[in-house]
Amino acid sequence: MKTIAVFASGTGSNFAALTEFFGDERRGVRIAMLVCDHKDAPVVAKAHAANVPVFTLNYRDYANKAAAEAAIVAALPPVDLVVLAGFMRILGPTMLAAFPQRIVNLHPALLPSFPGRTGIEDALAYGVRVTGVTVHYVDAGVDSGTIIAQEPVRVLPTDSFATLAPRIHQVEHILLPTTVAALLAD
Repeated sequence: MKTIAVFASGTGSNFAALTEFFGDERRGVRIAMLVCDHKDAPVVAKAHAANVPVFTLNYRDYANKAAAEAAIVAALPPVDLVVLAGFMRILGPTMLAAFPQRIVNLHPALLPSFPGRTGIEDALAYGVRVTGVTVHYVDAGVDSGTIIAQEPVRVLPTDSFATLAPRIHQVEHILLPTTVAALLAD
């Protein structure tokens, strides 16, 4: 059985998609831990409901990012892959060294276009007709790692963030679990 750790910061819709997808033991993947940087984030309750162990931390409780990441590394059980599913922090050298080429991120745009926190908003502001979702390896840059999988999403002339974001999330909820499964099948 392969194991993953999921890092998330918010509501946890992608965490829920992963738990649903990998809830079938025949898929051969188990979520070993959720790491969250907000103890009251809704994703924490989702993890408890799914019987997934949770490690929460407040980065401000540590001297620096390296110390916080060292605490995460120490808390994690052995995992085959780290999956960032709405984790709103840039990982530093401590995490990257602990899991070389074993950290993947989900991004709500077709990279290399529109990296960073506001991918959906930036795509709308630029006026693209197609945006999408990317799963990529994490490196030292911001959304600059090698692309693993992408799926386009059409932008309608009448779209706003409120109408486009749910369609982006629907694609995320399929692309992330299937990509993680494919990576772990190799």
